[in-house]
Amino acid sequence: MLEYGQFCPVSKATEILGEKWTLLIIRELLMGATRFNQIQRGLSKISPTILNTRLKTLREQGLLVQKRIPEQRGYEYQLTEAGRELYPIVLKTAEWGMRWARGQMTDKELDVQLLMSDIQRRIKPDKLPGGQTVIRFLFTDLDHYKEWWIKIQNKEVDLCTENPGNEVDVYVTCDLRTMTEVWMGDLSIHQARSDNRLKIVGSSVYVKDIQSWLGLYLLADIRPASLP
Repeated sequence: MLEYGQFCPVSKATEILGEKWTLLIIRELLMGATRFNQIQRGLSKISPTILNTRLKTLREQGLLVQKRIPEQRGYEYQLTEAGRELYPIVLKTAEWGMRWARGQMTDKELDVQLLMSDIQRRIKPDKLPGGQTVIRFLFTDLDHYKEWWIKIQNKEVDLCTENPGNEVDVYVTCDLRTMTEVWMGDLSIHQARSDNRLKIVGSSVYVKDIQSWLGLYLLADIRPASLP
């Protein structure tokens, strides 16, 4: 763990939160991830060893607890009061990042697993017709994790990389950069479709209201400070 050797509370907090990946792990937990693989999907470039180490440190510091999943193998992770109290700090950090730390996205920063995890979290089942809805995403520029399915049933939203075998209601086809720019609010769905960068096919019941049920990134309305 980092050590600054100062009594200042900023220093003491940074000793806990300043290690690489730690704040992003807390981000995933605050957004609803509870299992190791869910956390790792949102942090696709972290190694299992480092993730285990960071989770252990957070347990030791009292920010989360590890519980065995009843009648199943494995564990789940739940934030304590100390961990949950970080929500406004993470939110303000994200707002600052959207405004001041966001330049042109490089190809290395495009992360389909993070993108699809976030889309899963932001789907609004109450804006969709009743019953089951299946959405298929196809990323034309990827070799791995090229196809994704989101299945919504009784307000439960599941994310799959294998075809669940259900009838698809909406097909979304584009490259990863286009979907990321749409998701972050840099490119409107209308403009992406007009430029033939994004194709959405399905019943008009779904397609015409896509902006109501798809949602966007939580802070997509915040523009970089360098832009008007």
